[in-house]
Amino acid sequence: MFEIFILSIVQGVTEFVPISSSSHLIIISELINFENKSLSIDVSLHLGSFFAVLTYFRKDIFNFVNNRDLLFKILVSSIPVIIVGFILVQTGFIESLRKIKVIAWATLIFGLLLYYSDKFQLKKNIESNFSFKTALLIGLLQIFSLIPGVSRSGVTITAARLLKFKRYDAAKISFLLSIPTLGAVSLYGLRNVIISDDFNFSMLNISSIFFSFLFSIITIKFFLVYVKKFSLTFFVIYRIILGTFLLYTAYL
Repeated sequence: MFEIFILSIVQGVTEFVPISSSSHLIIISELINFENKSLSIDVSLHLGSFFAVLTYFRKDIFNFVNNRDLLFKILVSSIPVIIVGFILVQTGFIESLRKIKVIAWATLIFGLLLYYSDKFQLKKNIESNFSFKTALLIGLLQIFSLIPGVSRSGVTITAARLLKFKRYDAAKISFLLSIPTLGAVSLYGLRNVIISDDFNFSMLNISSIFFSFLFSIITIKFFLVYVKKFSLTFFVIYRIILGTFLLYTAYL
């Protein structure tokens, strides 16, 4: 159960802040050989995050009935990363990206891009300025998040900031765009669980969903509060330190 608790913290926190959940899960797996690591646990962790973002943004989701335009933009923005992600998984090429050197360079480079994009005081907001063109551009850049270390949250926030959105609105765009992506990952994972021999939904899976949901919703709430008051420099510094350490480790 302790292992599930740790994995839930890693998934719940890193999925929604700009530091890359996939890279941290890989790093944790490299450092600690968890006994409870399995396909069904991984799916359960993502389901927890998916339910959390649905719960937190339930008003926005219900509003999609009256604002189908925003729903369509979110779906359009999510299509590129879902298609490319599916191709990378099916071809097995995604595994070649799960290397410490790749994670190190991606963590460092996209951390610096995040810093550059966050330097300016910008005024665009999601209600007035989130056009189809903007949605498509952010969606195309979101493809980079398939590289461990880039961070889906990080690259979408960076893209939104470069397109002159306010920090809070950039974060909200990132969270809303996570809904179709997390949903696709969860459904694809559930399909693989069902057709595999790992369809053993136990208390560990339920615990994974619960703790991942808990830490995800806490992260979403406090990150949105944080970006209203502070810059993203803390996350940039963390990425630079982590990226530098991983480069030193990889090339030692």
